[in-house]
Amino acid sequence: MNHNAKILYVCQEVVPYLPDNDISSLCRYLPQAMQERGAEIRIFMPRWGCINERRNQLHEVIRLSGMNLIIDDTDHQLIIKVASIPTARVQVYFIDNDDFFKRKATWADSDGNHFADNEERAIFFARGVLETVRKLRWAPNIVHCHDWFSAIVPIYLKKIFHNDPIFRELKIVVSVYDHPFPGNLDPALGSKLIQEGIKKDELKHLDHPDYLGLMKFALERADGAVLGSKEIAPELTDFIRQRGIPTLSYPGTENYEDAYAAFYDTLLEK
Repeated sequence: MNHNAKILYVCQEVVPYLPDNDISSLCRYLPQAMQERGAEIRIFMPRWGCINERRNQLHEVIRLSGMNLIIDDTDHQLIIKVASIPTARVQVYFIDNDDFFKRKATWADSDGNHFADNEERAIFFARGVLETVRKLRWAPNIVHCHDWFSAIVPIYLKKIFHNDPIFRELKIVVSVYDHPFPGNLDPALGSKLIQEGIKKDELKHLDHPDYLGLMKFALERADGAVLGSKEIAPELTDFIRQRGIPTLSYPGTENYEDAYAAFYDTLLEK
């Protein structure tokens, strides 16, 4: 693997902080595998309220915390926490805020109903990750976004932060999975992104911000795509094919590390 690789993983779930599934497991073991191959890595995820901070030994990073992010004319304080994964030399950074992440759940309640403010939580998460990476003065050359809660990161990188030296030379990878959610996010998502500085004509996939629309929105600005599940919605695979970007087919759950390393190398050579 290219030893100059600096990979930022933007994840919605990571084992052991959330239950084991294909996304949370990959976001736990793939970064470690790339680090062992010589890459520099950083992992970010939301500090969901169901994460036990004491058991998982999360602690606040004061020098990175305290910034206020304004979303829809409301200030929200950005709090950064960090924890080390036991048995691995890997740290995870957590984006936290009492307004968005205090409730004892992830993006849905105990009945499976998605929270009405998930679109603002996703905006806050995207902004929080990139503002924190700037504060770290760490310049990734690959940003790998995993599934829908990270779907706003690519447009921030291409339209809001594109002139920042930290983010100038990078490739965006978007992993899609077979984890759709029911219904839509709040249709106000588009207008709230316009307030962030995004132009209206860049929001065509967010007229009805359902799972497919969000993933197309992310993929439209991706330099590479990964099929993270065996079965992917045909509408998304067709969209990826039409875009003509480098694509890593589903690499399975065993010995997938070499496939990802080769894929990252291919993108860095372009």
